[in-house]
Amino acid sequence: MSDFIPVQGFEDVWRPAVRQRQVRPQTVLSKAGLGADPRPRLARLAAKAPEVMVKVTGRTRDAAHLRAHLDYISRNGELPLEGPDGVLFGGRREVRDLAADWGVEAMADTGRRGGSPMSHSLVLSMPAGTDPGVVRDAARAFAADMFAGRHDYVFTLHTDTARPHVHLSICSRGHDGRRFNPKKADLELFRRSFAQALRDRGVEAEATPRRARGVTRKPVRGPVRRMLERHAAGQGPVPKVARAALREGARTAFQGDRQPRPWETASLRRQQRVRELYLAQARALQASPDVTDRKLGDAVAAFVRDMPRPDFERLALARHLRASNQASRESAPPRPPAGNGRERDR
Repeated sequence: MSDFIPVQGFEDVWRPAVRQRQVRPQTVLSKAGLGADPRPRLARLAAKAPEVMVKVTGRTRDAAHLRAHLDYISRNGELPLEGPDGVLFGGRREVRDLAADWGVEAMADTGRRGGSPMSHSLVLSMPAGTDPGVVRDAARAFAADMFAGRHDYVFTLHTDTARPHVHLSICSRGHDGRRFNPKKADLELFRRSFAQALRDRGVEAEATPRRARGVTRKPVRGPVRRMLERHAAGQGPVPKVARAALREGARTAFQGDRQPRPWETASLRRQQRVRELYLAQARALQASPDVTDRKLGDAVAAFVRDMPRPDFERLALARHLRASNQASRESAPPRPPAGNGRERDR
């Protein structure tokens, strides 16, 4: 295999969307391996390897909340919680004793402000079809690598949905008194570390920024999604942010408001740049004397051709509203002809 020569600027394709001045030591930009041979990652991307999901799902801020959360993830003690070094907490009493211990430790912290989190909750998941046992083992390795010796933590595997996922709870106060406060850079590091743990166990997994896959629409944030679910169940109002998005979509659909928003224009420019860099790198690989490199170049070029068209929530909502309006018109009963019966007789 020949030496890999990246085209100028190619590292920007995978650079996480983190403000440089906010990046702390030993976060993703120092551990992402940007200087490593990118061919394996390019091959996984071109093959559309499953993307891992790691997200912060919540924080507990008092003892009752912490106890309720650990009850929830352990299914009231039916699922054992595993901590560092394989220590298991099984049964409701042990789970509640653990919650009490974490609560006492938090309350004994004289530097803790009122309302500061007692614990942080992460969810690590993979798409349907992934071996749940491998997901659990990868999560165990991930937790040990990220938190062992620094923070207490427990985790457990859930298989009640199509996507196997692990709930991981981290005691917010570290052994050295420092508090766990994850930022964007940390979450990017978590995703890449979890993906590597899965690959170490034979599961092809990746953790790339959305823009590297041609995805321009942001996912619905967890709190908004939960509010929408409650509204659909008749248990709450539509979130303000969702109402505002619908108004934007309606203006686009029915009032001719087609002017691109500044963030949409910026996103389109980023996508153009990303795709140009991919194609430039594909051409460089296709010109290689190594047959493996040439095949990879062809695969990357095909990946770019298959990337989704840039899209935005406003435009998607506009399409949905226009389609719903058209469907309503087509299903409505025919309107009676104008005039009255006497005029028709004439």
